[in-house]
Amino acid sequence: MLEDQLTEVQEAKGTSFLKTCFNMINALTGLGLITTPYAVSRTGWSSLPFLIATGIISCYAGILLTKCLNTDASMKTYPDVGFHAFGSKGRMFVSIFMYLELYLVSIGFLIMEADNLERFFPQAGINLRGYHIGGKPFFTMVVGLIILPTMWLKNLRLLAYVSMCGFLSAIIIVVSIVCVGIDGVGFSKRGKIFDLTGIPTSLSLFAFCYGVHSVTPMVYSSMRHRNHFYKILFIVFPLCTVNYIILAVLGYLMFGDDVQSQVIMNLPTSKVISKIAIYTTLAIPIVKYALLMTPLANAIENSLPKKWNNMLIFMFIRTLLLVSTVVLAIVFPYFDTLMALVGAILCVTMSMLLPCICYLKIFRLYRKCSVEVAIIGCIIVIGVAVGVLGTYTSVKERFG
Repeated sequence: MLEDQLTEVQEAKGTSFLKTCFNMINALTGLGLITTPYAVSRTGWSSLPFLIATGIISCYAGILLTKCLNTDASMKTYPDVGFHAFGSKGRMFVSIFMYLELYLVSIGFLIMEADNLERFFPQAGINLRGYHIGGKPFFTMVVGLIILPTMWLKNLRLLAYVSMCGFLSAIIIVVSIVCVGIDGVGFSKRGKIFDLTGIPTSLSLFAFCYGVHSVTPMVYSSMRHRNHFYKILFIVFPLCTVNYIILAVLGYLMFGDDVQSQVIMNLPTSKVISKIAIYTTLAIPIVKYALLMTPLANAIENSLPKKWNNMLIFMFIRTLLLVSTVVLAIVFPYFDTLMALVGAILCVTMSMLLPCICYLKIFRLYRKCSVEVAIIGCIIVIGVAVGVLGTYTSVKERFG
């Protein structure tokens, strides 16, 4: 997700401690933030300990992944870790999951943009050869056209700097929602305590919030003093968890069980402070989209014969990727279901299962009995359960 940010923006001798913190915070602060109130609403207040537990497990998995990276200085990406553990098949498996995660999150960006723009301009649309295109499909295409020029950029340095404002945008969103609550909406909704049926969806969305491990190796390898990376994890994960909890609690107190999958969809559009939160949320994905898709585009381009290495092919591949995500966002405009599936299938795999499995394989611990192995085994069991139940619940709720 931050591959180009780290190659373009980092200092020649490696990134500093502070800049690495911001890189990790930027990676963790994304679409997951605005889904936390909805995730809590599915299970009730008792889901907050699950959010904290997911953060702890994800942080521990990050530590395991870092230990794997410490064994070989040549490992710089997650697929490299997969190769070191399981050879070429491991690299291919990790690559597929990593690129699929980036691709689906990009679709989520488009859906979110269309959902919110439709609220502001419900009557907007065009007539094309006798067919009226309006609502979400119209805005999905409009956002695609806005993003298209950024997909053709070879130098993403400017976009990388802008997208590093992710933490600032998170603060703006939280502060804006607090102001909206104080200035009229209030914090009077009691909500429910516990709803067993909502646990799979809540856990899937919580896993999505912490889906940062795809870029952890890249952030780690870019750091000037890599031995300090553990401190980064111990700072960033608690900090982002506190931010998640604050927004989850405020959003649920303000809107209760009526909270939508994107909490900004509940904000009254007539208030200036609401518009600030919504515009901030809408601006960052437009900048981040190209950064998300570039690793996948680069992988496709690098697999082509050298004779096809020209600007025309470059633009065609990136345009095709954008068009495909626009089409899928129009065909499947269900933000909550998509994010839950990404969390249940991809984030659980990349952020819980694979770090544990690769660690056991690289350090040859899978045949040993110890407290550490028992803990890792429990995480694997929990991850598989969340993945299976989350996927089943999301599919059942959407398709019956």
